[in-house]
Amino acid sequence: MSDLPKEKRKPYMRAGVFLNIGTLFLFKYYNFFSKSATSALGSLNIHQDVPMLQLLLPVGISFYSFQSLGYILDVYNDKAPAERKLNIFALFTAFFPPLLSGPINRARHLMPQFKQPHAFDYQNVTQGLRLILWGLVKKMVIADHLAVYVNRVFNHVGDYQGITLIIASLFYTVQIYCDFSGYTDMARGCAQVLGYNLMENFRHPYFSTSLHEFWQRWHISLSTWFRDYLYIPLGGNRVTKWRWRYNIFITFMVSGLWHGADWTFVIWGALHGLILILENVTHHFQRQLADRLFPDKTSWLNQGIQVAVTMCMVSFAWIFFRANSVSDAFTFIRKMFLIGIDGFGLKQAGIDVVGIPQFVFLLSVILFLFLVEIWEGQGWVQEKVGTLSLTARWAIYTAAFWAVLISGVFGVKQEFIYFQF
Repeated sequence: MSDLPKEKRKPYMRAGVFLNIGTLFLFKYYNFFSKSATSALGSLNIHQDVPMLQLLLPVGISFYSFQSLGYILDVYNDKAPAERKLNIFALFTAFFPPLLSGPINRARHLMPQFKQPHAFDYQNVTQGLRLILWGLVKKMVIADHLAVYVNRVFNHVGDYQGITLIIASLFYTVQIYCDFSGYTDMARGCAQVLGYNLMENFRHPYFSTSLHEFWQRWHISLSTWFRDYLYIPLGGNRVTKWRWRYNIFITFMVSGLWHGADWTFVIWGALHGLILILENVTHHFQRQLADRLFPDKTSWLNQGIQVAVTMCMVSFAWIFFRANSVSDAFTFIRKMFLIGIDGFGLKQAGIDVVGIPQFVFLLSVILFLFLVEIWEGQGWVQEKVGTLSLTARWAIYTAAFWAVLISGVFGVKQEFIYFQF
């Protein structure tokens, strides 16, 4: 297709886009829109039964659909050459490490690697295995334990209030990061053992000083996908101000819908879009206020306040992402600010949800994660570990492996959160 003039490529591009989006809509969104239409008509006293499809959702459909779409659009726009070998294209689409939950790779980055010879490389293997081990620690030692607390609270919103709900929202903020970045680490580690490099997907997102920066650090492969294939084609920021804000809002609405066929995800995306627009509208005011309050932009207090505010906004939006329904989300938010007759006792603090020993353990693993994230700085933990002495390295390997075996939540189904997308 890349040999044809761009105008003659358009029918092929449209057919490929229609096939991928149509398949994704049929499997993932048909029932959602059908139910929404039925409810809307019912509110107008128009009763119409729309047939529902009982289809099994293909594993990883959102990720490989977007990866294929990216390839089609890149070829159409001359950003990647058309692949003439079916086996290379099939491998690109179905490469197993990132298949279920990403990262979403670009053809121009991954396809050339499939055409190169790959011999055993000791450094690649050891770095990949370290990355896999760190991903297992984040998933099984941190995320799965936090999930016990989070699931009990979010599945029984009516039974809790006040600080218990606030803690649950903060715990979920850490859980989803460790769960998703843990999968990404394992996927990248598996690929690296085989000699392939997948794109980076996280850069310490909870150290962001604004929501704009957060989306430059969180799920990078998806946020850049929406930037390149939706936001920029809509006009990006090279349009009037109102249209620019419209483009931001639509991009995040679609991003929310991509995550799941439920209004909770749509609201989550809309919240991020609205907050980003608010950041844009109040940018000059924020700058003037910061100049007066914090003349030294590099001060730890200035940075800390910005990080804390961003963390609160992100955690608030995660409530809709995790809630079982929109009504549960609003109940959660309403009851967050209720302080019961127990005041700030143990029950009000939420410790009774899992017991004191488990609650202390959860705080300990969060503190451990925070220290590791600080230690990483600009480098990656597995690379830093690789520079240590042999004794120190194997002490860390043993401790991490022991933590996975002893502290992992076994016997309880704790699949990766992003498997549902």
